[in-house]
Amino acid sequence: MTDSTELIRCWPDVDSSPQMIAYHDEEWGTPLHDDHKLFEFLVLEGFQAGLSWRTILNKRDAFRKAFADFDVQKVAQFDDDDVVRLLEDKGIVRNRLKILGAITNAQRFIEIQKEFGSFDRYIWQFTNYKTLRSPKPILGWEDVPATSPESDALAKDLKTRGFKFVGSTVCYAHMQATGMVNDHQDRCFKATLGDW
Repeated sequence: MTDSTELIRCWPDVDSSPQMIAYHDEEWGTPLHDDHKLFEFLVLEGFQAGLSWRTILNKRDAFRKAFADFDVQKVAQFDDDDVVRLLEDKGIVRNRLKILGAITNAQRFIEIQKEFGSFDRYIWQFTNYKTLRSPKPILGWEDVPATSPESDALAKDLKTRGFKFVGSTVCYAHMQATGMVNDHQDRCFKATLGDW
């Protein structure tokens, strides 16, 4: 395989930290079908609302510890004592509404698993079970949308089911992170990866 320092990426001009490069190369835009990881990204994207992804990524290990390694069954059972504990945890984003939203979302996530067999089967239906790629060139960040008709539909359905912090922008970011959408710039080595 090519030395990772020689690969052409779409992110170096934005952030060249080793952590961000690893996230770009190994996760962002890569199709994800594991419910445990889908829940993790759903929680992290909810906490990102209004913040930078870099901020959340830097706190990812602390979030994993605080949220029981994103075990959806455990998070769904979090009580008032857990909320107090999380509000005192300096390693995460201490926002009461987002913390309560994560707990609520865990409960709703489990309901979807019961209804559809998996959250994966539910969420990927919004892209017809394939990774979407814009037919237009993606030459820079100005070519990447903040929302899409698919993220609008997903956000609407999640809200109907009682999810919190799942606006269309958050949903689109989740779709990008989990490879439902591949928005890597055309010059990036990951632009041609995917299952579309």
